[in-house]
Amino acid sequence: MDGISDDGSMAISIIAFIGSVFSPWYSWSGRKNPHNHCSLNIVTYGKGGRWTMTERNEGSIGLSSNNFQIGPSDVFWNGKSLDITFREITIPHLDILEGSISIFPENMTDIEVLLKPDGTHIWRPFAPISRIQVETNKKGWKWEGNAYLDGNFGTRALEQDFSYWTWSRLPFKQHTITFYDAELKNGDNTNIALKFGKDGSINIIDPPPLKKVKRTNWLLKRVARSDNDFAPFQNKRLLDSPFYSRSELVTKINGEKTVGIHEALDMGRFTNPFIQPLLCAKIPRVF
Repeated sequence: MDGISDDGSMAISIIAFIGSVFSPWYSWSGRKNPHNHCSLNIVTYGKGGRWTMTERNEGSIGLSSNNFQIGPSDVFWNGKSLDITFREITIPHLDILEGSISIFPENMTDIEVLLKPDGTHIWRPFAPISRIQVETNKKGWKWEGNAYLDGNFGTRALEQDFSYWTWSRLPFKQHTITFYDAELKNGDNTNIALKFGKDGSINIIDPPPLKKVKRTNWLLKRVARSDNDFAPFQNKRLLDSPFYSRSELVTKINGEKTVGIHEALDMGRFTNPFIQPLLCAKIPRVF
């Protein structure tokens, strides 16, 4: 889940993990019990921004058809909106981030997209066009904006099948476009371009070319889709790590400029043995 405020000054991303794919604890456990490695990753971007991603064991979670409780935080689908209440410790500030988030989909989709032909990795763009309301205990953190809601499911570790991928969601007046471009370990590529209309329509589109975006501060490679006559660029750095980047991207598709969310992930860097211990500082675990 992600959102950008209407005035463009703030952004947020939220990921609820069952079997946290980026967790060193889960990796070291042999990934045998995903329910013993759950976390709610909330990252707020802008003045007073915070990071939280505490991993919790199986005894600290609760699951039902409409509810996912992770320690002191809760994710609940009430039939009209996805409501998140949270109280988490931030890193490195070591203070408390608490509040509520509600995501209101304009339409719900029922499509499943195979990221690999064998179905070991599935992407579910539940609500690409949504509104978000955010309120936290940090000064000035009460806002509304555009949002996106999806899910990813897999039966194999990402690093087993992927070398690199980039993803973006780009909001326009009457639709949202998503691009998923991945390089697989076997040499194949996954290239997905979908247009979601406000009327609930979903269409496969011909994607514009992939273009280079300036590397991150960690020199992570980035590419993004854009019209031939436009060079996409970073509008705002959101998250910059040795193996993963999240940013606000300015690009142009079919002659229309937009500011959206862009991600890049290098699994070769992620599996570097020096990276895993460093992640423990960002992903503390409650045993």
